[in-house]
Amino acid sequence: MTQSTSDIAELLWQSEQRFQPIPPVRHDLSGLAMAYSVQLLNTERSVAEGRRRVGHKIGLTSQAVQRQLGVDEPDYGVLFADMCLIDGEQIPALRVLQPRVEAEVALVLDSDLTKDEPTIVDLLKALGYMLPAIEVVGSRIT
Repeated sequence: MTQSTSDIAELLWQSEQRFQPIPPVRHDLSGLAMAYSVQLLNTERSVAEGRRRVGHKIGLTSQAVQRQLGVDEPDYGVLFADMCLIDGEQIPALRVLQPRVEAEVALVLDSDLTKDEPTIVDLLKALGYMLPAIEVVGSRIT
């Protein structure tokens, strides 16, 4: 039985709340648009519960990693204030399921990118500065 967008969003939400991984949901998704709809539902739920959006995350930018995971384009998501830690701050043990660490580059923008399809020139004009970052990636999927 195919699950609805809200059903899948609820499964992922409960996984996070209970700190329990769940089986893969990719076969229940009809495509990329549905996956981002699931993400949007849980983002809106997080904001309604008081979390504050502070940025965006782009992942899977390496073609090698895309091939490894069977995708053909980068993905993106929201960064919340409570996800950003300062140098030396400890990550609570029950904060991330199945943690992995990735080296990243954080771009801090001085202005918003307002075009629907910004170019690299638009990005460079908006860029304030860059920082080294460490991303602790978790997965709710078994």
